[in-house]
This record gives sequence, C-alpha cells and structure tokens, in this order.
Amino acid sequence: MSLSISIAPALSGALAARGYTALTSVQTAVLAPEAEGADLLVSAQTGSGKTVAFGIAIARTLLDGADRFEAPGAPLALIIAPTRELALQVRRELEWLYAETGGQIASCVGGMDIRTERRALERGAHIVVGTPGRLRDHITRGALDMSALRAVVLDEADEMLDLGFREDLEFILGEAPEDRRTLLFSATVPKPIALLAKRFQRDALRITATSEKEQHGDISYQAMLVEPRERENAIINTLLFFDAQNTIIFCSTREAVKHLTSRLSNRGFSVVSLSGELSQAERTNALQAMRDGRARICVATDVAARGIDLPNLDLVIHADLPTNPETLLHRSGRTGRAGRKGTCVLVVPFSRRRSAERLLQMAKLEAATVSAPGIAAIQEKTKERILHDPALSEAADEDEMELVRELQALYTPEQIAAAWLRRELATRPAPEEISDAPVRPLDGGRKGRERTGRAEYPERNEQEGRFEKFEGGAWFSLSLGRKQRADPRWLLPLICKAGGVTKRDVGSIRILETETRFEIAASKAEDYLNTVRERGTGEKGVTIRPVSEGASSPRRQKDRFEPKAKGWKKKDNGEKPHRSDKPAKGKKRRS
Repeated sequence: MSLSISIAPALSGALAARGYTALTSVQTAVLAPEAEGADLLVSAQTGSGKTVAFGIAIARTLLDGADRFEAPGAPLALIIAPTRELALQVRRELEWLYAETGGQIASCVGGMDIRTERRALERGAHIVVGTPGRLRDHITRGALDMSALRAVVLDEADEMLDLGFREDLEFILGEAPEDRRTLLFSATVPKPIALLAKRFQRDALRITATSEKEQHGDISYQAMLVEPRERENAIINTLLFFDAQNTIIFCSTREAVKHLTSRLSNRGFSVVSLSGELSQAERTNALQAMRDGRARICVATDVAARGIDLPNLDLVIHADLPTNPETLLHRSGRTGRAGRKGTCVLVVPFSRRRSAERLLQMAKLEAATVSAPGIAAIQEKTKERILHDPALSEAADEDEMELVRELQALYTPEQIAAAWLRRELATRPAPEEISDAPVRPLDGGRKGRERTGRAEYPERNEQEGRFEKFEGGAWFSLSLGRKQRADPRWLLPLICKAGGVTKRDVGSIRILETETRFEIAASKAEDYLNTVRERGTGEKGVTIRPVSEGASSPRRQKDRFEPKAKGWKKKDNGEKPHRSDKPAKGKKRRS
C-alpha cells in the first residue's frame, strides 16, 4: 500500500525522504478511520515497523491540526519501553520522523545521568521516551510533569510485564490524565496484557497486524548440524560463507559471549559484544560501532533479543539453542525486518538434535538441515565475490588515473591484479577444518520431513547405551560435588561442552563430597585437557583439572555413577537395579 493521505503532512515528507514508498500492515492498520483518536491494543510481529506505526498514529493527536509544534513545555506524549537500548532506539526513530514538525524529544532511561535528564525536562519536550523505573523516579521527584499528556504508548508491553514492571506501569498510567489516548503494543496478548488494557484503556480497538502463518516469512531458517567440538569452527565458517554486512550471534551466558568474542577477534573479525554485565556506555558504544560500520559482528546474550534494530542485519546465528520458542522468534526477528530478507542459522550439536526439532515444532517454523560450510565452499564463495566486486566495474576518476598510469608503466596487468588479489585475501580470516559427516534432516517444522536410516547420521543407538567404560582412559576432577548438589543430568553436558567432546567420549562419572571425577577416552584426553586449559569451563567458579594415576577410586560405592542405557545401573551384589539419578531423600532435584 502507498503512503496514506491520513498521515500528518510533516511526517509524510519525513517518510518519503527516508525512502518509504509503502506502509507495513501494522502501520496501515493504525491509520484506519476507526482507529483515529481511539485507544489501541496492537499485536504485531517483531520487525513489522511498530515504532513508525505508533509515531504516525499519535501525530494528529499531538499536533492537533497544526503542521508544527509550538515551543516545548510539559510533554504531550510519553513512550514507555522495557530496556535502555530499545528506548534510545525509539528516540532515534522519532527524531527523524518528527524532524519537520520541530518536535523536541527527551529520553529518561536507567544508567544515564539523571541530572542531565532533569535539565532536559526543565527546558521542555514534546515527547518523552523512557524506561518504567526511571520515568517513575522523575514523576515522584516532580521533574516530569504529566498534566499535559495527550497520549501514552507502551512498547513491548508483554516484555515489560515479564521483567516485573507491572507496578511501575500502573503507577505511571495512574498519574497520567484520564482523557489521554493509550496505545498498547505487544508481540502477544496474554491474560496479564488483556487485564492491563481493560483497566487503563477505554474501549480499545483491537488490532492484529499479522497472522501466525506469516510470522518471519522474510527469514530463511537453517539448522546446521555439527560435531560438538567443532561448534566454534562452524560459526567461523558460517560467517565467512555468508559474509553478511552485519551479523548478530546469540549465546546463552555472559561467559560464552566473552569467550566467543575473544575467539573471533583473535581470528581477525571486527566484533563487539553485548551482555548484561556491560555498562550502559559500553553497550551504547557497541551498538554504535555496528551502526557506523566499525564492527560487523555482535556477540550477545538475550538482553539484546528484544527491540534492538541494527541496520543491514542480514544474518542471525544461534550459537547456543534458545530455551523456548518465544526466545527463538525474538532473537531471529532481529533480521528480516520491514520487508528485508534475512537468514537465521541454528548451530545444532548432534547431541541436541532432538531439542532443536522440538523447538522448531513449537515455534511453527521450518528449517533446512545443512552441514557447516567447508573450506572448498567458502573459497568458491570468496572467488565469486571477488570476481563480481562492484568496485571492478567503476570507472577511475581523473585524480586516480595519474597513479593508474604510473602503475601500468612500472608493472604488468598480471602483477597489479595479483597484488590486489593477495591484499583482498589477506583481509579475510582463514576458514576452519570441518568434519565431513553426512547428516539427515530434522523432523521440525509444520510439514515435517521423512526420516532416513540411522546409518546416515553419526548418532549412537539407544540400545547400545550412551556411555562406555574405557581401557586406559584419563581421569579428570571437576570442582563440584554432592555438597554443591551435583547431578549427572547437568554435569554431563557441562563436561562435554567444556572440552568439546561428545557423550560417547565420557566414561564413568563419580560424584564425591566436594568434587566429581570423570573419565575421558584416551584418544581424546590430550585434546580435552588442552581445550579446558585454553577456554576454561564456561561456568564461573567451576574448574576442571587432571587427576593423578589411581586417584580416581571412589570412597564409597554410592559415589559411583556408571551410566548405562536409559540411566540404569545394576549393583554388583545382585540387588534390583535403581535409578542412578534419583535424588537423596529430603533433597530437591536440581535441573
């Protein structure tokens, strides 16, 4: 649909200057005749242009028939967002959208200098954007005058409730004038959102801008099956294969973010990190580096999963699988925004294949099953990009031609081309070796896929048992034991991830009072030790070290955990088998 005539003229010009030729479905819906002047309860998928949508929706209410604002005084509109990054992003969007109206926009977010914000409010602003806690602080201190408000917008309302801001939101909405417009935007509308809308909105118009079948239609999903120890190599090769202008990689923990950022930086990638432990200034600088091109890769925890909009973000990589379908959709929604195509890659260790299938099924998504790009595939892609580099077809200007002629006089065309080629290749990190293991498709997605024989996929048969007792295996000690409620169900993934091995490489696990000792196959022991020394365990305060010969004998029989098929073990005295992972009486399970 073309730009609507119902948009305020000043905003219509800003949209045209920004390159808008048509509106998205949510932007069209908020401009419908029945929506004018009404309270709105809007659900729309991430990346659908919600910021511009509520910006144009409240424009006529704020301008009241005028083309430009009068001198700023008490705010006319209040925009509430769940996170600092999203609030600052909303402010940037509204600044260009309202530029021709003379609108003054102030922000009030946690982590920023509250005195600077107070001075901005004293000077006056037409629109204030902020986070719930900081806005409430300004209201209680008398710095934020709510008396002139004509509109209040709650952006990502479901996320604000999830983060525990209900009390702050109720306080802010209670302080706003009763005759205001209230626009509530949310990815979903669960019962708590519906109750909030019923309490603080007046006959709200319900708008659903997209159906579930359309969600993430501009995103191509790939499930990349890899050997666990080759997970980081697969990520490196994926970055080289796609060579996206901007990429975001999601990890599950802060430690994982730090480790992967360091690894990529050492390999020559321009990378920044984004996690909750960073200061507001560090997070702002990281995002700005992505926006201005100084960095092309951002490694992040889920703190960046909602609301962050990076320009030209063509690739999202899930280095660690999300824990639920909502997180998968919110992470992936950083690409494929507002009609732009994007690619989402889930890095799936063989041992997590079933988890990936369930995740895709619950999210109602289909993903093509692929192997990690190998060296040959990356080299072919690099060759293709070099041969079709747009710079090769551009004509040289007069200032350049003088130096071009001097080069031609000194060197042959072959020498010049070879020097340019070597310089191009030198700027690109080298790809990693990847095992050439055949894979079979995941059974995730709405349509599903046919299963193929087990022989095509390097997965241990359930009937054979998942673990072995090794001859000459090496023993290691992990600094968690019964005192820390150690449990094989979560120890085993930690052991495998720390040293880049699979379950079949782990033998006996013996949980003692203050430590756990475990056996690694002799063929993997040296690599395991080197990996742990280089990377650590990935968990704060947890260490793994080798133990001396013969020091691994358990003190008592009940310390012994010999994993067999389905987690059963049989006692040597002929008694009935029992569950090895059964918690001690009176103690809770640890998941």
